[in-house]
Amino acid sequence: MRHIKPLSTLCLLWLLLAASVQAGPAPWYLWRSKIDGQLACSQTPLGPGWVQDAGPFKDSRCEKLLLAK
Repeated sequence: MRHIKPLSTLCLLWLLLAASVQAGPAPWYLWRSKIDGQLACSQTPLGPGWVQDAGPFKDSRCEKLLLAK
């Protein structure tokens, strides 16, 4: 005899699947140093000495702009 999973478990699995299908990679941004103007490409802020210069980009070299949907 088969055991039927509780409805709450099935709902949780459905929500996790739906979230994973919609999730994508984080965008990349070009950051500029406040001290010497050097540029760096990163998905996260580099600290208080850096300001966001351009983006978002699709790639880790900050070359391909991410177009808005």
